Amino acid sequence: MTMYGANPEQLSQLGATLSRQIDAVETMRSAVDSAVANTVWHGPARDRFVEEWNGSFTQALTSLVEAFDLAGRDCVARADELRRVMGVG
Repeated sequence: MTMYGANPEQLSQLGATLSRQIDAVETMRSAVDSAVANTVWHGPARDRFVEEWNGSFTQALTSLVEAFDLAGRDCVARADELRRVMGVG
């Protein structure tokens, strides 16, 4: 028999874990921004890297943050709804 549903506590924990990853991504983005700004590096390779970092890399990280935020909030909301339906918490 297939089980449907979730353990509300575990679902809340998953939501919190996903939300915490936002800080990790933002910390990494900030560290790379700082490293790029403070590295003496001239030439076309640097120009390409900076263009990619400020373009596609940063866009990908922004999308990742948005996905973690949405998924984290969704998990918490579903856990709250499960608790409501189950009459607990």
